[in-house]
Amino acid sequence: MCSDKVVLQLENINKVFEAGTPRANQVLHEVNEQLVQGELVAMMGPSGSGKSTLLNIMGLLDTPSSGELFIKGQATTQLDDAGRTALRSQHLGFVFQFHHLIGAFNVLDNVLMPLMLRLGKPSKEQVEYAAYLLSRVGLADLQQRSAKALSGGQQQRVAIARALVTKPALLLADEPTGNLDTKTADEVFQLFEQFNAETGCATLIVTHDARLSARCERVIHLLDGRVV
Repeated sequence: MCSDKVVLQLENINKVFEAGTPRANQVLHEVNEQLVQGELVAMMGPSGSGKSTLLNIMGLLDTPSSGELFIKGQATTQLDDAGRTALRSQHLGFVFQFHHLIGAFNVLDNVLMPLMLRLGKPSKEQVEYAAYLLSRVGLADLQQRSAKALSGGQQQRVAIARALVTKPALLLADEPTGNLDTKTADEVFQLFEQFNAETGCATLIVTHDARLSARCERVIHLLDGRVV
């Protein structure tokens, strides 16, 4: 795969909590992995295998104890907080198990929130794109509704639109269907498949659902902090 297609590269990633103390706990061991443009990848592993820690490092929410993480070819471990925030804002989208919508805002403003934080006021074209995304997730008629008035499945759809509104190169999803019934989980996962195919963004989904992971191109298995 040509290097310009590699969106994320992990090289010898280790993570040790409370290093240098008797309570030192190494959670990740020499993790090497890459995600390329257009890939739809699942990450699986038992509780305590290091999935959340690795996802936080991939999302520039935490730094490794050693090793290097590249986003779009740029080394990240020596960046300061402002540099990581800028890179995260430019290239990454996040969907969490708990959608973290702002109940006091309507649906459209929740989708626009990443752009508001970055730009202050989104452009007309960006507002139109946010509305388009809401139509794609089946919520075109609910743009002005309060986010807290939505069902769990609808709130997760809003969270997906919000993650995509910045047109990220990498979409990270942490148990995005974990709180949903089977039918709604299938519908939400189908949205990931559609947007991955349409936009070409590399997509990584952490899931415990083997049925959903089987629909991905490949699966990263973590066990005791190691890729197996």
